[in-house]
Amino acid sequence: MQNILCFSHLHWDFVYQRPQHLLTRFAQQNRVLYFEEPRNGNADFYEIDLQDGVSIIKIFINDEEENRNQRLEKLINNVIEDQNIKTYSCWYYTPMALEYTSHLTPQITIYDSMDELSAFRFAPPQLLDLENELFKKADVVFTGGHTLYQAKKDRHHNIHPFPSSIDKSHFQKARINKIDAEDQKHIPNPRFGFYGVIDERFDIELLREVSAQRPDWHFVIIGPVVKIDVNELPRAENIHYLGSKKYSELPDYISHWDIALVLFAINESTEFISPTKTPEYLSAGLPVISTPIKDVVKPYGEANLVYIADNAETFIAYAEEELVKDSKKEWLAKVDDYLADESWDNTFEKMNQLINNVKKNYGIYVWFFNYRLRIRRIGL
Repeated sequence: MQNILCFSHLHWDFVYQRPQHLLTRFAQQNRVLYFEEPRNGNADFYEIDLQDGVSIIKIFINDEEENRNQRLEKLINNVIEDQNIKTYSCWYYTPMALEYTSHLTPQITIYDSMDELSAFRFAPPQLLDLENELFKKADVVFTGGHTLYQAKKDRHHNIHPFPSSIDKSHFQKARINKIDAEDQKHIPNPRFGFYGVIDERFDIELLREVSAQRPDWHFVIIGPVVKIDVNELPRAENIHYLGSKKYSELPDYISHWDIALVLFAINESTEFISPTKTPEYLSAGLPVISTPIKDVVKPYGEANLVYIADNAETFIAYAEEELVKDSKKEWLAKVDDYLADESWDNTFEKMNQLINNVKKNYGIYVWFFNYRLRIRRIGL
């Protein structure tokens, strides 16, 4: 069992997404410790919670005291010592963690750049400098999509794109589920649904326009509201905010939607995203209307698997076209054929192989270094 120390900007229980899909799979072969972004507390301490085979490290720090990063370093060291960890790899989702982990000496450093965090609202000004440092430290880099890969491919010699994938068996339950969720069953059809984080990326104005023009269509919005004022969201009798739901509950909700939405605004925070929900919706057998997000347009839009709408009029036209269809059997067969080789299991296997290649090269380097050392000692 190898030790993997993962440092993330996301709390494990926030939204079940890329880190959870990947690290639960790595935890089947490794010991994974997932360090959440530090929280404010009355004192400096940490707690460990085991979930899905992953040790979740919740770090609390008293922000009223000085030397925050030095105290965080100490807490990280305490975890490593208390857990009797001698050798380890470091896996980063955020470069910001380097502020308190740059002292570590991992055998291998992995950077999974799932988003362009510097483009998000309230991004720290030092993030870009720290990312440059992380690129220098990293032995292998993954990106969360092809657009992000194109933007960063020249910054590292061992960088690979891994777009969002799917847990097919989970979302295909929506194709056969007959029971509607209790807080959704009262909502009339047709239903247009979205799940995900509702933040600066969410296309508030498109939702406002379409819901106003089609008051007989109902919009189900699932997910936490963060970094934006909840009062900015459009309110109408045909818009239903149901709050956060567990990952296990999603098939029950989406199985009773008519059309699923990738409802993202086109701005700097969405330029490089590769929405996980796109293949998940498709796996559930749902028609999808998306705004022109680059990693949705190519490949899903170009393959005619997803409608791409850049304004309310186009959105409404595509929705009306879809709602009058008698059958989607041919389209669904095309979807299943396209997604045949897509899964988080396959993504994990490919990533693991790339990491093992680094380990192999590292082992050869260590052997050669020790060999040269022995030669020097005997005077040859």
